[in-house]
Amino acid sequence: MAERAEKLVCNAVWKLFGPGAESFLGKADRSHSIDDIKQAGLIGAVRDASITVLEGEIFVIMGLSGSGKSTLVRCMSRLIEPTAGEILFDGQDLLQATAREMVEIRRHKMGMVFQHFALLPHLTVLGNVAFPLEVQGVDRSVREARAREIIELVGLEGRETYYPRELSGGQQQRVGIARSLAVEPELWFLDEPFSALDPLIRREMQDEFLRLQNVLHKTIVFITHDFDEAIRLADRVAIMKDGGIDQIGTPEDLVVRPATDYVAEFTKDVSRAKVLSIASVMAPAPDQAPKGGYGGEVPVGIKIGEAARQIGALDRPFAVIGGDGQLVGQVTREAVVEALIQG
Repeated sequence: MAERAEKLVCNAVWKLFGPGAESFLGKADRSHSIDDIKQAGLIGAVRDASITVLEGEIFVIMGLSGSGKSTLVRCMSRLIEPTAGEILFDGQDLLQATAREMVEIRRHKMGMVFQHFALLPHLTVLGNVAFPLEVQGVDRSVREARAREIIELVGLEGRETYYPRELSGGQQQRVGIARSLAVEPELWFLDEPFSALDPLIRREMQDEFLRLQNVLHKTIVFITHDFDEAIRLADRVAIMKDGGIDQIGTPEDLVVRPATDYVAEFTKDVSRAKVLSIASVMAPAPDQAPKGGYGGEVPVGIKIGEAARQIGALDRPFAVIGGDGQLVGQVTREAVVEALIQG
């Protein structure tokens, strides 16, 4: 499989609020602690943050309230001006772009969805979804045809003439998602888009989100404070604390190999069955199939918790299948049970 290209790169990004922030920070000083910043009368919203988001991945940024995750995402799109650092989008340094160039980039290449739906109450579903294209100056027939395609994609076909007040919370969020997709963005920012929804609707929206991603293959930066949500959605996760990034890795990396005490504390209550994949407990495949054959097949990337019932039903090894359809190992009921007990 070809390596994914770097879509968005943040190098040593800082955002300090308060008078004299630029002069305090200096041109390349990365040694300032939280205490140094506070003593200077400043707020260190983002401190020396460096991340790389690969094309087509779901990159989740996590942290408690006030950790800086939303500020960092707004710096990425220059809705907030960073104090220092470098932000590269397809190799272009966004901090060197003019205000007019940034408007065009946001209009044509970036989609944004926030916790609060911010739908226009006087416009119908069709009007809300088509609105970004109207701002671009797209002809009415063209923009409405595109809007209808997206409305169907997010499962709201038949509600084109409804107003936001006539929709449920989950339906309103689907409209917000559809509106952000209307411009066919290359980079999609989602800031806690499901946190205001009831748990059942939230789960449905996560399923819908994954379905859309399987169809669209967008590059996504997704903010959440819910590790269970991150486990379901993320390719990789960054955990933030006090404006800095403590660790970046897969959900499995963060749970099994925490880099700091804070990450260990942050993930300590996470069920390993939800995080660990079958690959972590499988054994090498033998030269010949076991006596009586395999009990079945499971994909190498499936989580232990998802496969436990299937594997536990039979006292025979299961074949573990890689992404190319080839046998890569085998897993036994005993190995799964041991992992569940340790979890």
